[in-house]
Amino acid sequence: LMLPTGQLLGIVDVPGHERFVRHMVAGATGMDLVALVIAADEGVMPQTREHLEICELLNVKHGLVVLTKTDLVEPDWLDLVEEEIRETLVGTFLEGAPLVRFSAVTGEGTEALLAILADLAGQVPPKPASGIFRLPVDRVFTIKGFGTVVTGTAITGRLKVGDAVMVYPPLYKARVRSLQMHGAAQEEVLAGSRAAVNLQGLEKEEMERGMVVATPGSLVSTRRLDAWLEVLESAPRPLKHRQAVRFHSGTSERLAVPLLLDADELPPGSSGYVQFILKDAVALKPGDRFVVRNLSPAITWGGGQILQVNPTRHKRHQEQVLSGLKTLEQGSPEEQVRFYLAEAGPAGRGRPELAAMLPWDPTYLANLLNALVQKGEALFYDPENQLYLLTETAQA
Repeated sequence: LMLPTGQLLGIVDVPGHERFVRHMVAGATGMDLVALVIAADEGVMPQTREHLEICELLNVKHGLVVLTKTDLVEPDWLDLVEEEIRETLVGTFLEGAPLVRFSAVTGEGTEALLAILADLAGQVPPKPASGIFRLPVDRVFTIKGFGTVVTGTAITGRLKVGDAVMVYPPLYKARVRSLQMHGAAQEEVLAGSRAAVNLQGLEKEEMERGMVVATPGSLVSTRRLDAWLEVLESAPRPLKHRQAVRFHSGTSERLAVPLLLDADELPPGSSGYVQFILKDAVALKPGDRFVVRNLSPAITWGGGQILQVNPTRHKRHQEQVLSGLKTLEQGSPEEQVRFYLAEAGPAGRGRPELAAMLPWDPTYLANLLNALVQKGEALFYDPENQLYLLTETAQA
């Protein structure tokens, strides 16, 4: 959609029906704005509330409400529905958000909708175009004469025609033959863009939704993740230790078992540290958001934030484990780097390994490591393999 300001808006339409919530989670990944669409003749539905909760779990910050089908109801009814919507949004990220009355039949609200979208789009901070490139794949197809094409939303970095990429978790190598945005050929795509990537060297059958196209060596494929998990207040009952769930992150969906590290269950409205054991590998970064849902019936339990990828297996109720996870959740970047070096013991850790395990631009990570060395808190003891070691570990 071309806005009146000349800004191009990419729209991902996600289904409202409860049977398709998993597609909604995949579609909402990487979004800057959300338009919560509510039909005037139906009002707030159970799936409206669930979608709103999922957007909060995915940490979406901005949005608007569109009250559609206004031509089907009387003005007095519209006022009642609008009041119900306002009450529903209290305490959510959409509390006080713009609300537009809209009709696709009469065209009512079109100008107001475009003006609000332009205003909101102008407030969105740009995504980081430096550092590694990451694009979670949501569609795979072939074009005759071109080969395999994947589409998705680039969440960090930039990608150019001719760049080498790696597909995670299976670690396939490929090269970018061509790029498109909204049907137009591009030499480069940046974070925040919807993009189609034509991959040279891969067959369509090798690719699937949920994989990630990224800078080579930038991610870790793993079946184990440490995370901070928040259980929704609307959850029907506590989430139990080792209760199988569906784990949604990026465009992937995996079966997973949560090991609760400091409790036997997490009641509705509570939160805690969890280690997930996944049936199939994923490729994520600390800071990525996720949603967990019940196997059957399909309800959303909660969600949260990834803290560590490919961690060691933890014993439960261990103070040292919990304080380490608290450092990863709340500590400064320097404290987090120190945690990873301490965990590595006498062998230390290489900069490329740290770059794959941590969420930052490799240049930023190099500056953090250099600062620790200059302060005498770490040793750069093997320049050839770029290995670092905590000074106190070396002394011990």
